[in-house]
Amino acid sequence: MTMYATLDEAIDAAREEFVASKPNPGEDELSVQQLNLQKYILQDGDIMWQAEFFATEGEDGECLPMVSGEGAQSVFDGDFDEIELTQEWIEENTLHEWDEGEFQLEPPLDTEEGQTAADEWDER
Repeated sequence: MTMYATLDEAIDAAREEFVASKPNPGEDELSVQQLNLQKYILQDGDIMWQAEFFATEGEDGECLPMVSGEGAQSVFDGDFDEIELTQEWIEENTLHEWDEGEFQLEPPLDTEEGQTAADEWDER
């Protein structure tokens, strides 16, 4: 899993990975139908992003489906507003790091570390 400090970097990396997965891509092969995203909050409070492009809708990946159809193609082509995409993100889907490299939707409150992390996130 590779995470990036900005959504734009994550989308660029996903685009490169999608193109690299197509040997000798023609214009038709660079058609995407789905963009999946995931937002992470690390223990130190840094926000990281991960993105994936898929050629067909409904494909499962490591991230959550965010944009499909023409919208996904527009993002792939670089025609998108990063602020608009981040505003559409549902905060309840954000994964929080509660132990090095381990993420969940909410920090565990049954440990001292989890409670400390929860207190830090509540301050944001």
